[in-house]
Amino acid sequence: MSVALNFRMAKRLTGGRVLLWSLLGRLPNAMSPIGTLLLVSRNTGSVWSGSLVAGALAGGQAIGGPIVGRLADRRGQRTVGLVAALTNAAALVVLVAASERGLALGWQVAPAALTGLSVPLVGPLSRSRWVRLAAGEPELTSALLSLDGIVDEVSFTAGPALVGVLATAASPAVGLLTAAALAGVCAVLFALHPTAAPGVPAPSHPQNRSAGRLLSTPYVLLLAGTALLGACFGSVQVGITATTEALGRPGTAGLVYGFMGCTSSIAGIATASMPARRGLPGRLRASSALLFAASCVLFPAGGSLAALAAAIGLLGVAVAPQIITMFGLVERTVPAARLGEAMATLVSALILAQSAGTFLAGWAAERIGPGAAFAVTSAAAATALVLTLCTATDRRYRRRAVGTRS
Repeated sequence: MSVALNFRMAKRLTGGRVLLWSLLGRLPNAMSPIGTLLLVSRNTGSVWSGSLVAGALAGGQAIGGPIVGRLADRRGQRTVGLVAALTNAAALVVLVAASERGLALGWQVAPAALTGLSVPLVGPLSRSRWVRLAAGEPELTSALLSLDGIVDEVSFTAGPALVGVLATAASPAVGLLTAAALAGVCAVLFALHPTAAPGVPAPSHPQNRSAGRLLSTPYVLLLAGTALLGACFGSVQVGITATTEALGRPGTAGLVYGFMGCTSSIAGIATASMPARRGLPGRLRASSALLFAASCVLFPAGGSLAALAAAIGLLGVAVAPQIITMFGLVERTVPAARLGEAMATLVSALILAQSAGTFLAGWAAERIGPGAAFAVTSAAAATALVLTLCTATDRRYRRRAVGTRS
């Protein structure tokens, strides 16, 4: 099914404007980690300090994501999304002020953690919203989730690139303040859109609780795979930052990382144009193999900016198919009433592992050298490949036969 047809179906269901708010509302999540890393690293003169504060932000996202998702599923996306977006914007402003004034690292870690805890979850809640609007039609659900995956990739591309441009033209602080403005306006508009899910109270009957159980073997495996992908993201961010600093071009870090999002977006469009409901486990295995192969190219690419960008671009080709496929598989494996929480938890697994990857890669880059950060990337990609080859089968990820979902 073509991307244009998917867009027309989405516009028919929502009027189209929610796609714009969804895209712009996701940008702060893509801008904040690399923006925080650049801001604190520049103001302290230490990549390790930047990694510490960025890791606190990511850790807050890992904890806050499932909580916000669960509250949104239970109490509705409108109120929960509004409070989260406004808190997120305020925390980003405080983080910039603390870093620019040179306050102790603890005073920078605290607002960074609050920024993560209050993440508006525009991406996961958007996917949950699409599934609800599709009303159980499998083909329509797959088409809308594919379209949402492209929106994710565009934000993933534009966020770091925008931070890179603003850091080069002005300063990283301007990038984070822009993220705060987008959260305070666009994420709020997304939360208040009429398509926002009203929420479903928790079932009181024990049998209904059992039917609504979130954790299952397929879902846990997807959590593990997403976490390993997050470790790749975190270590790549640090590796790019450390390598560009070693090359004397620190302001290009956001642009290089954004190039990975650019190639990932192209791969995402290609993925969305394929039959989305056929061969998802096979796609996951193939994209995992490509991710590992691309991670190995990072090692010899640190000698020049062009070689680094090419290697990062190749890595991006594997990212979108993995993300789109894993979210598609989640829709098959969890109860519909807990889909927002499930999507948020998947993102939190990615963010938590991204935080761990950031910490570990920052330590390695500080003590061994820039290329050591990419060793963390390759190790995580190798583990993801082994896990996927051993577990991603059509039998394990059969569509749930619950209600209207055949």
